[in-house]
Amino acid sequence: MTPHIEASPGDFAKTVLMPGDPKRSRFIAENYLSDARLVNDLRGVQGYTGIYKGSPVSVMASGMGIPSISIYSHELYTVYGVENIIRVGSAGALRKDLALGSVVAAMGTCTDSNVASQFSLGASFSPIADYTLLSTAVARADALGVPLSVGNIYCSDLFYDAAERSLRFAELGVLAVEMETAGLYISAARTGKRALAICSVSDNVITGEAMSGEARVTAFDDMIRIALETAHALNENP
Repeated sequence: MTPHIEASPGDFAKTVLMPGDPKRSRFIAENYLSDARLVNDLRGVQGYTGIYKGSPVSVMASGMGIPSISIYSHELYTVYGVENIIRVGSAGALRKDLALGSVVAAMGTCTDSNVASQFSLGASFSPIADYTLLSTAVARADALGVPLSVGNIYCSDLFYDAAERSLRFAELGVLAVEMETAGLYISAARTGKRALAICSVSDNVITGEAMSGEARVTAFDDMIRIALETAHALNENP
């Protein structure tokens, strides 16, 4: 056990899908995995391990924000032998042409967080996705016939941004804004593991469109299928 995960050694698969919302974790386990079993429920952060097309896959929530995903990803990587974490979250589009439900993959991430300062680098650190995970996801999305926008995203410590900084990032071609990816990518870099964020557009900052809270749990089928197919491909070709 760790302070935040009560699972036993071997309970997690090598690849973990990580939504922010515990309800989405349960939804994925119940609707996409066979023989899913609950392996963690400490603090109500539900984690499951099951089978997808013969491949063991786990799914566990991260909670909201860089601090939360940094804790859970670090413990999964360093204590439970997890090699790959694929974030399956929601994001706010920063382009008009990204409709609700569109899927984006974060090749890199900008952030206003100071989390990388812990390494005393004396310079900026650019958190990026693992290329193997990213290229596999792109190929799987193409095979599924699902459009996947790949590019930079903005990871903010603030949900209610009084400075409207996300709009300035939009002018630089940044695809979307969310709150976890930079923490995940830095955690992967620190531990020598692999990470990728695939997000569904739950709202559009430019147009003002937004999904309901219930839809954010259940309406992300394209994103989930890409992530699961990526996990399956990794199992066949690790």
